[in-house]
Amino acid sequence: MDSEFNGRLGDFGLARLYDHGTNPQTTHIVGTLGYLAPELSMTGKATTQTDVYAFGAFLLEVACGRRPMDVHAPEDTPNLVTYVLECWKMDAIAEATDPKLGDDYSVKEVELVLMLGLLCSHPDPMARPSMKQVMQFLEGDAPLPMTTAGSLISSVSKQRYDRMFDDFITSYPSFSDASRHVTDSATLFSTAADFAMQLDA
Repeated sequence: MDSEFNGRLGDFGLARLYDHGTNPQTTHIVGTLGYLAPELSMTGKATTQTDVYAFGAFLLEVACGRRPMDVHAPEDTPNLVTYVLECWKMDAIAEATDPKLGDDYSVKEVELVLMLGLLCSHPDPMARPSMKQVMQFLEGDAPLPMTTAGSLISSVSKQRYDRMFDDFITSYPSFSDASRHVTDSATLFSTAADFAMQLDA
């Protein structure tokens, strides 16, 4: 996204990298750690579900003001999904919100964005919503499906995030620049909805 929150990149969960003169059908997965869906390490194929996963990571980053994964952080630092899940488990999911927002936000809207980010980041591709459903959730046309922090934590714990992407090339910039411009829940909500609409187009 640019400084005006206009989307400039599609299919940001996967890209192809090849030299001129080589077979362009030969793919190599590249991307930023934290945005790549777990199944990409096994299938190497981009799908609508992998894009939804990347969008979920984007939602959490914008709402929390931190990257999905920081390779320079101490080893015991949880990734963003785990951090938000732990806050939800303690019935305090709003505590994961970016401190820069202060008190100038709707708790209900922020909780929706955080829970939707977790749902989009589900390790099971079939458990993730479609982008059409994401739009319905953000616009209030449909309620989020009932789930519990415990069930998501159980699913996430089965994934080995620390070693899953060792062979991936990290070439795409993160969406941290966009998150730094979010100063209230209205901006957060409109940013999420606008980006979801572009992905659903």
